[in-house]
Amino acid sequence: MNDNQKKISESEDILQLVSFNISNEEFGIDILKVEEIIRIISITQIPNSPDFIEGVVNLRGRVIPVVNLRTRLGFEKKGFDNQTRVIVVEVKGVTLGFIVDSVKEVLRIPKSITEPPPAITTGINSEYITAVGKLENRLLILLDLEKVLDIKEKEAIAQTVN
Repeated sequence: MNDNQKKISESEDILQLVSFNISNEEFGIDILKVEEIIRIISITQIPNSPDFIEGVVNLRGRVIPVVNLRTRLGFEKKGFDNQTRVIVVEVKGVTLGFIVDSVKEVLRIPKSITEPPPAITTGINSEYITAVGKLENRLLILLDLEKVLDIKEKEAIAQTVN
């Protein structure tokens, strides 16, 4: 295989991710699912919603449910600060906001440096994790946002908007 063929095959296996922090952990999600990243804005609470649903926001005329990813993944709750961001994504036709502690960077990593999540993961439900990326001096946990919410939770979120 010559150098050009290597470059082509490597470029086909590049993951483009948005990385963010929750607590001391770094996570990544597929950049193609991200509509936008915004600062925390006024959130209207919804009575009787699950504890990880912060409420809804009005984003340029659209009512969007907001999930506190920190709470959803089982981390201790904490207040919002000037680093807190809402990552607006589309998950199976529904636009949602996911609150994270901070957004770090946009990354392009070769798929070859990722591996399946370990069979035993502590703290985070491993079904949410698609892979773990081994970067030079850190690990990046790749999340599948479609699996972060189960069917009943998705239905509950759909009801908050309708």
